[in-house]
Amino acid sequence: MMRKLVLSTLLLFGILNANTIENKVLDFEKKRLMNSNKRMVIEEVKIIHKQELPISGWYGFMVDIKVKLQDKEARAKDIVFSNGILVASDLLDINTGESLKGSIAPNLSEEYYNKSHLIAGNNKAKNKIVLFSDPLCPACKAVVPNIIKYVNENPKKIALYYYHFPLIQLHPAAEVLSKAMIIASKKGMKDIELKTYTKDFSKYFTTKEKDSKIILNGFNEIFKTNISLAQIEKENISKQLLSDMVMGDGVMVNSTPTIYINGKKDKTQQKYKMLGK
Repeated sequence: MMRKLVLSTLLLFGILNANTIENKVLDFEKKRLMNSNKRMVIEEVKIIHKQELPISGWYGFMVDIKVKLQDKEARAKDIVFSNGILVASDLLDINTGESLKGSIAPNLSEEYYNKSHLIAGNNKAKNKIVLFSDPLCPACKAVVPNIIKYVNENPKKIALYYYHFPLIQLHPAAEVLSKAMIIASKKGMKDIELKTYTKDFSKYFTTKEKDSKIILNGFNEIFKTNISLAQIEKENISKQLLSDMVMGDGVMVNSTPTIYINGKKDKTQQKYKMLGK
């Protein structure tokens, strides 16, 4: 009986301690925002994800922030680390120099398994992979085709969902290329993702190209399509691309490829190889 009482007390203490840390983190973020701009009105600051770190007593917090400045509302997300005594904007692995921010990620909700984003496999499959990717990202071009091919080899056991996430600041050309992919898919072109990721566009344009006509001419030449600039610039196409990117922003995707296996972020980018076995 005494043992159960001690365990219950320790558990309660742990819960209360974690809640205290959450409150301290929220207070810190509010003060930080107020000090950064006195004219800023803080409308909402809330923790949307808490994750225990492999460091005793430390947690990573994903914070959703809503502010108003000069009658304009803005929303952003931030990641901070705290043990209730100290707070840090980032923590680095002393051996690898890798930021722990990349490991802080909420699990995906069911809305990410939207059938309209299914590009391979079976929507009803138990195992689900979600990709956020940029078609001009070198790492994506090395990884994405292999994932698609693997799912095609196990179509009844895995579902693969694709979200366009062009890193426009790094690869400006990826925006138009992603829109062309969306239009080609709507026109009935099959396997457009696999085809795009296995093509070399460097003969037609660089990743830094900003001229939509040059990018589109290259796409049309390679795939023998006739997509026009007017189609690229249609509002519904821009909205669809933006919707994909918003879904990525919702779980703080900031690099590509970002891969989720059964709802959990896979930093190794290799766990898909264990599915279907």
